[in-house]
Amino acid sequence: MLTAVKNQLRVCGLSVRYNIMREMLNRVTFLTNIGFMILNNATFIVQWIILFHLKEDIGGYHMSDVMLLWGLAASSYGLSRILFARAFALPGLIINGKLDAYLVQPKNVLLSVITSATNTSAIGDLIYGYLIVCLFCFSVSRLLLFTLFTITGTVIVTAFALLMGSLTFWFVRADAFGDNMINCLISFSTYPDGIFQGTARFLLYNIIPVGMAIYQPIHIMIEFDVRSLLTVLGYTILLSAIAILVFYRGLRRYSSSNLMEVRQ
Repeated sequence: MLTAVKNQLRVCGLSVRYNIMREMLNRVTFLTNIGFMILNNATFIVQWIILFHLKEDIGGYHMSDVMLLWGLAASSYGLSRILFARAFALPGLIINGKLDAYLVQPKNVLLSVITSATNTSAIGDLIYGYLIVCLFCFSVSRLLLFTLFTITGTVIVTAFALLMGSLTFWFVRADAFGDNMINCLISFSTYPDGIFQGTARFLLYNIIPVGMAIYQPIHIMIEFDVRSLLTVLGYTILLSAIAILVFYRGLRRYSSSNLMEVRQ
């Protein structure tokens, strides 16, 4: 059992490595995409500097807290797009019947699908996240927690994208709904949770998993709490299990498009 799991992870690792190496064939484009992504994220620092000159705190957050928020959001989203980019394109594969090429391969279908592509510009997001921590709020313990929560955030974001994408097995236009939900997750993750109240706050902690992917980890890094840490870890495992279950249940309903395709 452990050997099989190890082999599956090794194959997935090789797939991601191959995807990145393929993108690196044009090194100028590769490095330019990464550099511009870092610059694009950095432009928002000016916005927050101006806002904090006008007000001492926003939603209970200070400048360093908001930077930590942005860093974690960028690194979590970035790593998910580096390792599991195809999870965000799942509806298109289902609608066009392009899962066929993965079903005939002698490896785990889900891992084969979600690791079959990478977004190299997302490397800039990952780098940006760590630069923010090092420049604005560095400490060894915080860096370790940041790395842990980048991993949990990556898993949560990927699981949510997989869950939304899997709805396409049942509903024809679920792709538009799923895209909107993922965009909401990304957008709300860059604003302090203290500014949201009532229904909005309920949605961000219970429907759109921004709370457990970003907000709760930020609070833990600001003021460490073991129970909150265990809650985040438990939520990560639970959401992943639900996403996997929904995907495989939906896969039973999948209808081939009879396209003859071979993955390169």
